[in-house]
Amino acid sequence: MNDIKNDIKIEEKIESAKLADALSERYLAYAMSTIVSRSLPDVRDGLKPVHRRLLYAMRHLRLDPTSGFKKCARVVGDVIGKYHPHGDVAVYEAMVRLAQDFAVRYPLVEGQGNFGNIDGDRAAAMRYTEARLTDTAMALMNGLDDNAVDFVPTYDGSEDEPAVMPAAFPNLLANGSSGIAVGMATNIPPHNAGELCDALLYLIKHPDCETEKLCDFVLGPDFPTGGLLMENHKAIVKAYETGRGSFRVRSKWEKEELSHGQYQIVITEIPYGVAKSDLIAKIAKLLNEKKLPMLADVRDESAEEVRLVLEPKNRTVSPEHLMEYLFQHTDLQNTFHLNLNVLDADSTPKVMSLKQVLQAFLNHRMIVLTRCSQHRLDKVLHRMEVLQGFLMAYLNLDRVIEIIRTEDEPKPVLMEEFNLSDVQVEAILNMKLRSLRKLEEMQIKNEYDELDKERIDLQALLADENLRWQKIAEQVSDVKKRFGQKTKVGARRTVIADAPVAIEVPIEAMIEKEPITVVLSKKGWIRALKGHVDVAEVKFKDGDSLKLSLKAQTTDKILFFSTSGRFYTIMGDKIVGGRGFGEPIRLSIDLPEKDDIIAMLTCQPEQQLLVATDKGKGFLIASTDVIAQTKAGKMVLNVGSDTAKFCLPVTGDMIAIIGQNRKLLVFRSSEIPTMSRGSGVMLQRYQGGGTSDIEFFNEADGMPFAFGNGIRIERDLIAWIGKRAQVGKIPPVGFSRNNKFK
Repeated sequence: MNDIKNDIKIEEKIESAKLADALSERYLAYAMSTIVSRSLPDVRDGLKPVHRRLLYAMRHLRLDPTSGFKKCARVVGDVIGKYHPHGDVAVYEAMVRLAQDFAVRYPLVEGQGNFGNIDGDRAAAMRYTEARLTDTAMALMNGLDDNAVDFVPTYDGSEDEPAVMPAAFPNLLANGSSGIAVGMATNIPPHNAGELCDALLYLIKHPDCETEKLCDFVLGPDFPTGGLLMENHKAIVKAYETGRGSFRVRSKWEKEELSHGQYQIVITEIPYGVAKSDLIAKIAKLLNEKKLPMLADVRDESAEEVRLVLEPKNRTVSPEHLMEYLFQHTDLQNTFHLNLNVLDADSTPKVMSLKQVLQAFLNHRMIVLTRCSQHRLDKVLHRMEVLQGFLMAYLNLDRVIEIIRTEDEPKPVLMEEFNLSDVQVEAILNMKLRSLRKLEEMQIKNEYDELDKERIDLQALLADENLRWQKIAEQVSDVKKRFGQKTKVGARRTVIADAPVAIEVPIEAMIEKEPITVVLSKKGWIRALKGHVDVAEVKFKDGDSLKLSLKAQTTDKILFFSTSGRFYTIMGDKIVGGRGFGEPIRLSIDLPEKDDIIAMLTCQPEQQLLVATDKGKGFLIASTDVIAQTKAGKMVLNVGSDTAKFCLPVTGDMIAIIGQNRKLLVFRSSEIPTMSRGSGVMLQRYQGGGTSDIEFFNEADGMPFAFGNGIRIERDLIAWIGKRAQVGKIPPVGFSRNNKFK
């Protein structure tokens, strides 16, 4: 019967609800719990609950900087047992991070033992490591015994814990924070405490100042691992004004000179949050993949300080080009994304500007100062009340002793006769006989006078807001003396530099430079032989033979000119090696079946090329302007119904052209226009046929042409010199019957 009644009672407590509403309500509760209790730091002390509880537990264990160390397992046990009902691994990892000087700018925990390293190695188990608090942590908790902050019950209600630390140290910005909550995240870089103090002092004097002015003091993040902050001032100001932005951080490197003109690059600082072992692994991977032809080796010579040695391939390698490529493809340059998302004094998530964060810290310090001053004033007034009772007892010592000896209830009698308070009478009754010395009376009077002076100062402080701001400024100045730029721990580590100037790393610099001989057969098979070899000994497939050959380097851009007037480009290192007969060139470029390659040459930056058709039309073009970016090539010479036939470098101030009609014309190269694309101009006019050959030469050297088994130089050119597009005259006696200059 009782079970039935109980079932009825249970059923009466059941409430109907829509699943969507129930899920929404519970998910919101979970999200807020994650945001407030785990992921986002408090703007006032810069701590998350786990960090706050760690420091408070260590304080209870009396692990101050002057005491000995205790096992981390003891600390973690107290934290999860009293304050933080979560896993011991998570708590220990949070504690380890607070002790790592490469992760935290101003460590809050001093570790003894293996607490991990910048290589990314994990800390030893908590049963092996020991820890105690640092001066920075003590500054955060200074005032906990003076009613500076509110205390709240722990998760089981058995004890109390601080809702926030008094925080005399600007921990949020000094040490930074990161975390991912539900639907939001935070990412705050470390800063220099001395610079923060300078900004706080200025903000106290100029509460209406803009964030931009505060950036004159807070120059930018100050990472514990140093490095170079590569951002311009405007970008930094904008990031601090909006609470969102990014900071590029580069490794610090230097060039070390060696003997015989050799050198090596030494990296002494790496970006914040980058594991050194992962960085080396990435560089080694690029080396193995032959994507770093300028680099011969990488070595880790680190001891207490970071020292990564990069050995270049040879002394001609540009260190700037090498480092620029590494900055682009490895974590030697990293970007820190700023997201100043924090909990305000009401535990509301908010993205704040630099000024808002600093002002929130000052407002918190004002509350702490007021509460501490009031707490001290209450203690002073209580002590003064007790001392007044003592003085009254000394003035009437005999009567007081008589009442105590004769009365059954001396307390009410003393209160009535001497007009004393309950507190004063209790103090008199608890007084020891040895305190009745005359000297003691004098000490009480002196103590009372000193307390009275302190009372006046405290009451004046509590009554005047300006005095309180002056007091806060003094406290901030004291923090600067302890942790500022002139101290060992406070000296700026991250160097402020200008935004990096874009250095274009030529693709040639990424390829190992080696001599090659490019061979193209008549049937369109291409290959690259190692070294500069004699092509007369090169073998081809049956029925195939040599068409074109070129001595080049693997770093060269090889230009191919087709009968359609289109240029194609292949990097020297991309041409298949010399083993076998190579591969069809049409696998590397999109060359139509009807087209054929008529010229092959290397791209020279300062060189001009003459392109011309079989009908004698052409123009000049810069070698760099014909480089094709795709396999489809680049159309340069519009041939129409003609066919592209010539592509040769301009090597002299004169040009000689001979037609199939055996007419020779010589004119100046400057008469040919330079174009980027088109059909060109008439070089030589024909009534029938077309162009046989073209040759450049210098007027002072004379015109060379084949003569028998040698070369003849014709210096008297008056008979053939004319203007572009003329017909020309019969060539000199002895000129080859095939109308070729060579």
